[in-house]
Amino acid sequence: MNAYQPIFQKQKDFFYSESTKTYDWRIDQLNRMEKMLRENQEIFCEALHKDFGKPPFEQLFEITVPLGVIKYYKENLRTLMQPQQVPIPKGLEATGNKGVIYKEPFGVTLVIGPFNAPILLLLDPAIAALAAGNTVILKPANTTPNTAHLFQQLIPKYFEPEAVNVVLGGREEITELLQLPFDFIFFTGSAAVGKIIMKAAAENLTPIVLELGGQNPTIVDETANIDIAADRISWGHNAISGQWCIAPGYVYVHENIASEFIEKLKAAVTKMYGSDPSQSPDFARMISEHDAERVASYIVPEKVVLGGRFNIKERYVEPTILYPSTWDDPALQQEIFGPVLPVMPYNDLKDIINIIKRKPKSLSAYIFSKNQANIDYFLNAVSFGGGCVNQTNLHCWIDSLPFGGVGMSGMGKYYGKAGFDALSNTKAMLMGNPDWELDVFPPYAGKDIASNLSVFS
Repeated sequence: MNAYQPIFQKQKDFFYSESTKTYDWRIDQLNRMEKMLRENQEIFCEALHKDFGKPPFEQLFEITVPLGVIKYYKENLRTLMQPQQVPIPKGLEATGNKGVIYKEPFGVTLVIGPFNAPILLLLDPAIAALAAGNTVILKPANTTPNTAHLFQQLIPKYFEPEAVNVVLGGREEITELLQLPFDFIFFTGSAAVGKIIMKAAAENLTPIVLELGGQNPTIVDETANIDIAADRISWGHNAISGQWCIAPGYVYVHENIASEFIEKLKAAVTKMYGSDPSQSPDFARMISEHDAERVASYIVPEKVVLGGRFNIKERYVEPTILYPSTWDDPALQQEIFGPVLPVMPYNDLKDIINIIKRKPKSLSAYIFSKNQANIDYFLNAVSFGGGCVNQTNLHCWIDSLPFGGVGMSGMGKYYGKAGFDALSNTKAMLMGNPDWELDVFPPYAGKDIASNLSVFS
């Protein structure tokens, strides 16, 4: 028997009891989650620092964002749960019929979290799932063992196992979990693993959301505020040591301002992390020696204009700027997911957009510009999950903006209402007038079918 069948079946049986569909149960789960985060904020932050040196701001970010999501659902849950009447053809409406949309939970949900935000990106989907009336089995990243074991300790103290449970482990445990017929799977991680998740989900026709990644393009045109662009790209790229799925992956800067931009970008990095970022309390480490070695291999010494140092044993790669980069460079052959930033000069916006839109679709994209025509052209021409104009990364903090990828960067959106909708089955109902006669049935000879069908137009 599958090792996880008992906890799966316990949740399945509980879901069949109809208890999770009530407002009170859902609010109770949200209150429990909020209490767990507030009462254990300090030890959650300690675990994050032990796992890979997350600085205080990035630690608190992982607590405050889920708390904000909980607040949204608690304030809006009654409205989100309410059946919604929608317009239907006037002929049907005039004869006493109406269209209603119901949102119902899927059932037992598997949430597989990543290492880079092991609290936030595990709990945000779980919070949406609970708000939508699902039960949840959590699978934290095994590469953040302190955080994962903390979940293993705390979840049973705050939740009943039929509502929320935790499974630890790596590839072997995930493989066994995926053999179970979950009602929904939410995965955040790499595209390579996302393909495996999708294949497994297909065996049971399980609906999924995949939050993946990719090389996120960033454009700085000749009208941009260069100081603002340098600061925001420096922070956006180097936060979590570049291990952020929405981080700017590479920068195209207009050749007329390229030299000035490079100098300001170097100054911004130094301002944030000092001349020796290895001593900065605000610069995280790579998650593993393997990843440090991988990212260090992208550094082309002759193109380093800032940084370039690394220490594999310490899991440290210095914030590094490569200029001028080309698409032949190692750093542009895949998602970097580390603090190495390739910068390329450009002359014609249409030329580079023609290149960008033929690359795999990214999770995020950014443009710094005061030229609305350039902004509109970029947004219309390039497909990506979401992003910012004259900002980086901040779109993922706003619960009214659906978050998710497209193509190789994922499928499905969540956050706020989008999260509730994603974790709910949309049940569309035509509520018929029991006394209204509609004769569209055989035999058809002699009947005015067109007249009867006119009510549908």
